[in-house]
Amino acid sequence: MPTRVETTDPDGVDYGWVMQTTFVLTIIVGAPVVAALSLLVELPTWGQRANFAIRVGAVVWLCLGIGVFFYARRDAGAGQADSDGESGDETR
Repeated sequence: MPTRVETTDPDGVDYGWVMQTTFVLTIIVGAPVVAALSLLVELPTWGQRANFAIRVGAVVWLCLGIGVFFYARRDAGAGQADSDGESGDETR
């Protein structure tokens, strides 16, 4: 029988949640951003339209992904401080 592979979560960040949230937010935020920015640029062919959407969408995805990751990391850090009893907001 193979040995069991243990998992570890050194950062305390749920990367699955980060990826799913980034995906959903990229669709919700990215589609209107691409549509609005496409009004400012002349895109006569479908190839140019696709290239534009990919380039703008990539920037939106990257910015949202970084933001969601830092939000999750901050939230995970706050949860660890609360569970340790070191949050500092307790009144005595």
